[in-house]
Amino acid sequence: MNPRLRIASIATFVVLALLSLYFVFQLRFAFYLEQFFPEGDEDLAFFQDFISEFESDINFLLVAVEREDGVFEQQFLEDFHDFSLKARDLPYVVESQSLTMVSYPVKTPFAVTSIPAIHIDEPDRYARDRERILEDERFVNFLISEDATAMTVALKTVDTVQLEESRAIITALDELIQGYDFDDYHYLGPAYFQKEVVAMQQREITVSAIISGILVCIVMFWIFRKPWGIAVALISIGLGMLLFLGLLGVWGRELNAMAALYPVLMIIVGTSDVIHIMSKYVDELRKGKTRREAIRVTVREIGLATLLTSITTAIGFATLVTSRIGPIRDFGVNAALGVIVAYITVICFTTALLSMFKKEQIIKLGRGQAFWEKLMEWCYLYTKNYPRRVAIGSFGIFLLCLIGISQITTNYRIESNLPRGKKISEDFLYFEQEFTGFRPLEFAVFAQSDYMAEDFAVLQQMDTLEQYLRTLPAVRSVNSLTSVYKSINQMYGKNRVSAYQMPTTESKYRKYRKLTDKIPQLNTNVLVSKDGRKARITSRVLDLGADTLQQIGQEIDAWIAMNTNSDIVQFKRTGTGMILDKNTAYVRQNLLEGLGLAVIIVSLLMALLFRNWRMVVISLIPNVFPLLLAGALLGYLGIELEAGIAIVFAVIFGIAVDDTIHFLSKYKLSRNKGLSVDESLRITFLETGKAICLTSLILFFGFLIMLFSIHPPSVTVGLLISITLFSALLSDLFLIPILIRWLMPPTQAELSPQTVDSDPVAVG
Repeated sequence: MNPRLRIASIATFVVLALLSLYFVFQLRFAFYLEQFFPEGDEDLAFFQDFISEFESDINFLLVAVEREDGVFEQQFLEDFHDFSLKARDLPYVVESQSLTMVSYPVKTPFAVTSIPAIHIDEPDRYARDRERILEDERFVNFLISEDATAMTVALKTVDTVQLEESRAIITALDELIQGYDFDDYHYLGPAYFQKEVVAMQQREITVSAIISGILVCIVMFWIFRKPWGIAVALISIGLGMLLFLGLLGVWGRELNAMAALYPVLMIIVGTSDVIHIMSKYVDELRKGKTRREAIRVTVREIGLATLLTSITTAIGFATLVTSRIGPIRDFGVNAALGVIVAYITVICFTTALLSMFKKEQIIKLGRGQAFWEKLMEWCYLYTKNYPRRVAIGSFGIFLLCLIGISQITTNYRIESNLPRGKKISEDFLYFEQEFTGFRPLEFAVFAQSDYMAEDFAVLQQMDTLEQYLRTLPAVRSVNSLTSVYKSINQMYGKNRVSAYQMPTTESKYRKYRKLTDKIPQLNTNVLVSKDGRKARITSRVLDLGADTLQQIGQEIDAWIAMNTNSDIVQFKRTGTGMILDKNTAYVRQNLLEGLGLAVIIVSLLMALLFRNWRMVVISLIPNVFPLLLAGALLGYLGIELEAGIAIVFAVIFGIAVDDTIHFLSKYKLSRNKGLSVDESLRITFLETGKAICLTSLILFFGFLIMLFSIHPPSVTVGLLISITLFSALLSDLFLIPILIRWLMPPTQAELSPQTVDSDPVAVG
């Protein structure tokens, strides 16, 4: 390489590195549930209109406080009540509700007054209060646990809480609750999720970057065993990742739950490119070429193959733009960009730096070289002598994969995405077991004809549905406009629990309606629309899984169709939980669309490169097996196929095809030199086999780094990619030679006796 060009290239990248270092610190993290709504879905459009008329169904933060010996103890109740009152003053909190703040309306001859649900200052009334409260469907599993060992404060926050607001809320809440001597406490709500998940993202990126860096150091020492060789490789890989993150900062991209994969991907992709380039450079130096000539040949031969592998890898990631989920699309675009950045860095910077060193300064050759030569020679001979064994074994694996794929489930649960061993996961499970759970389930109520939402006939239909919902074990905390009239009816029934029901006659209803505006506790502004034509039924469902809840939802819809009068009122199921669960309906569709698009584009690239349809088939078949294996592992291991896991297939296809391109490119170069099929295959094994084995091993252990993650989907992604990419290596080494011999057999002239086995070949 020209010395001036080399200096200019290195200097340019130094400047870019300094700029990137600045913009890395401008990177922003983000997490909010609305990110994961499936864009373009008709139910999402309806839900957005619904909450614009009412309010968000996730503007809550629940605080559960425990007392193992029971909550009906005066000191505890006084502390809890004080905490409930002070919680109203937390930043971005607009309302606070708890049992110690609840009162029952009482009708007197003079006016409507109220009595507290719990008489805090009268311990002798605790037993009666406890009995009445635990029989009241409004409170159990919402404001008090069934065994009365825990109570909650339900905080209403501003809609669409942002990250800084979430941090302010939780920080202030932590400070407040530390001032009380409660046995234990738990949080549940979007603000808590946002703060903790972003903290997890930051931790994941840091840990994965550190462990990936350590792994690369070990691998580079093992391969090169020379300080300068190791330094060139590490500087190149680190620079690529720095430039990528800096570019994201310049672009203003937000890092989401998928961001933990970026350091691993960049280090692995960069390592693969560096190893191929440096291995070829050393090979050319060993053949006696000058450094300038060696770099020229390396860039011409390996540079083109690496360009193609980078393009195909980027295409694999870019197929994720077909997803309806924003974070998945962002990951695909960002990862594709990262692959291109890594390639440009290696071709422009690494080659410039590499050309400064001699072979002896870069690598120390030893017994390891002989090991790889023997291993590749064995692979070559095995595929030549036992093609039938390989074919039968491959067909058997294919059948097993089909069986595993048939067992794939999309029964996604929120719990499976929470960090392991963290308080947020413990709190989530606590609320699932003791209270209402997290998933909101809403019903939009549409009054028909001349009816209004608050008419007696409409309320009767709503009550019919609510009574059915309360029979379902998965549904908790049902509430609607009917609770107003039930409370008034209970008031006239001397506040007996059994009197909490809808008035039986329309005359009673009309009487009660006159009182609704006189009882401040019975607020209806979030339960009925301003025009009075629509209402809502709110509830929560347990985290049983998307498929299970979809089935329950369909059963509810069928029950509504059979048991309510659509001439009076119509119901439509909606809510954040339902919208999030709809992603499962699109996962398979987006997965097939994305992979289909990737296969078509890669096939076109292969056709342009090799100009032979047989080579296109040969290049695709070995890369289908890893995809089938990934699907089979999901089925056999019982892992739910959800949006975060679906990226596995794009990553696998995008990366697995790289080694195939390197293998076939070397084979084609050998054939173009006039060598026979067997000669070309043997040289390809000996010269390219070692490089693809090393890169595949790095990929295998690189993605296994994700096992250190506390994010379960990341662990699954790392495990699946590691195993399937190793299978991709075996597919390349054993299937490609057989397919070449079957689909592109040697000509008659090539079948004459050869001297392949006796001719020494220079190996890299």
